[in-house]
Amino acid sequence: MKKWQCTICGYVHEGDEPPEKCPICGADRSKFIEIALEEKVQAEPEPDTKAGSEESRHEKFLRIYDTVTALMTEHHLHPISVHIPNGVLPLSVFFAMLAVIFGAADMDIAAFYSLIYVLLAMPMVLFSGYNDWKRRYGGNMTNVFFTKMICGAVVFCLALILVFWRIINPEVAASSARGLYLMIYFAMLGAAGIAGHLGGKLVFGKK
Repeated sequence: MKKWQCTICGYVHEGDEPPEKCPICGADRSKFIEIALEEKVQAEPEPDTKAGSEESRHEKFLRIYDTVTALMTEHHLHPISVHIPNGVLPLSVFFAMLAVIFGAADMDIAAFYSLIYVLLAMPMVLFSGYNDWKRRYGGNMTNVFFTKMICGAVVFCLALILVFWRIINPEVAASSARGLYLMIYFAMLGAAGIAGHLGGKLVFGKK
């Protein structure tokens, strides 16, 4: 029996033909290669630069950027950074719920500062995720990656809305709009949960 490997996420399928769609990342069958026929591609040496030529600022920036982003992927910065908002966000939602239901001003303050922490962490989460997508998965856009990107953007945008709403109206948790305020918190938590579930599916495979 032949073995086929998804070039996007590394999933291995056994059968005479590759599957129509990868059950892990959603890539179509054209992204599968037969493991037995896989050829090791040797990296071509980089062309020598002209003797005595100085490295331009742009080239230097690209070289440093490439080194830094490669280290980010090598040392798993994305899953590390994701744990920051994913650990604090549920607590922020819990505090906001207590503030809205019981009118607890202290809980509202705790929810607000926790959410600021989440908001500040999101740019690194989004960038490191994009970097992993480009480097580890070849920048291939499938439903899984598209959904993860949308969910990440939703979390960031909703956190931004809630923080500014709270700044503009410090009494929002006790106002007539408190129901909508809390619903946005739950929507943000749901988007983070979906992104985390899909990330786990990519890492651990279909269970």
